[in-house]
Amino acid sequence: MSSLPTAAFPADLGLDHVEFHVTDVDAAAADLCERFGFTVVGTAGPAVDGVCGLALAQGRISLALTEAAQDDHPAAAYVLAHGDGIAGIALRTADAAAAFAEAVRRGGRPIAEPRAVEGEFKSVVATVGGFGDVVHTFVQRDPADPGLLPPGFVPAPSVAEPAAAPGLVEVDHFAVCVPGGELDATVDYYRSVLGFERTFAERIEVGAQAMNSQVVQSADRTVTLTVIEPDTSADPGQIDMFLKKHGGAGVQHLAFSSADAVHSVRTLAERGVQFLTTPGAYYDALAARVTPRTHTVDELRESSLLIDEDHGGQLFQIFTRSSHRRRTLFFEVIERIGAETFGSSNIKALYEAVEVERLKQDGGKR
Repeated sequence: MSSLPTAAFPADLGLDHVEFHVTDVDAAAADLCERFGFTVVGTAGPAVDGVCGLALAQGRISLALTEAAQDDHPAAAYVLAHGDGIAGIALRTADAAAAFAEAVRRGGRPIAEPRAVEGEFKSVVATVGGFGDVVHTFVQRDPADPGLLPPGFVPAPSVAEPAAAPGLVEVDHFAVCVPGGELDATVDYYRSVLGFERTFAERIEVGAQAMNSQVVQSADRTVTLTVIEPDTSADPGQIDMFLKKHGGAGVQHLAFSSADAVHSVRTLAERGVQFLTTPGAYYDALAARVTPRTHTVDELRESSLLIDEDHGGQLFQIFTRSSHRRRTLFFEVIERIGAETFGSSNIKALYEAVEVERLKQDGGKR
């Protein structure tokens, strides 16, 4: 690994919004609103940088959905290469030009120079590369801007909140898959270029398959990347399949936090979201490992929620079945009661559950 710069990166760097590039913005927005309880709060038309855009919100979660209105827009190339997916993780800062200059000085790949963007409020944005085709846009907002809309968007007509709101609160973390041998370099990039801190490392073995992961977080902990690589000396598995179907490194899943995971899962299921199921034996053996503090074992069993415990407390988590055409993107619901890690005891359970799904899709072939 390269040595880290001695100068500190701006400590105010935090999550602003998540950008999806999609083939049909109306269809993508309808799915997230109908099944996941998001609300359309903003729009951007073809006159704005050649895109059709819709901004969605729930709790403190801000999503920007972008459909290319012109063939030369990056969103067109992204969906051609990867299908619909997360193409940008925008980072809020007090000075976008300074953050851009510092990131480039540290070795970041410049994508777009600082520029002013018109919308409900004026913003200054600048973009650097991240992993794969995912980029990071620094967002500097006007002091009067409450930050409800991504730059370039204007408010949509007022729409009532969904009657059965699932209670998703904020983005907890991004799970990122990278090719074998690129984990250390990717983590080093975020540490050296963006000033992130490495906070966790894990190796998981499932039968003849294995993967390695490390977690990096922004200084304010609002941006968390769980970076995963397959062990290429082991048998191919779900991470290898993601990389093949996605076409390289990318976001495998996006985790949303909840104050009550049981309520969120029940509500999302009623809205049509399908989740990975957990074997009954998991709950039969739960008492020997951990005692839930807030939810009963029966509630967890009924919801297929997983539970883990670390030095800070407990967490409950569950993963959706992917509805992506390539099966390369899904979501997680996570409730933290003091826990700071990512369900180490459940990573194997997730891996095994997704592996079952993969084998079903492949007709049982390994």
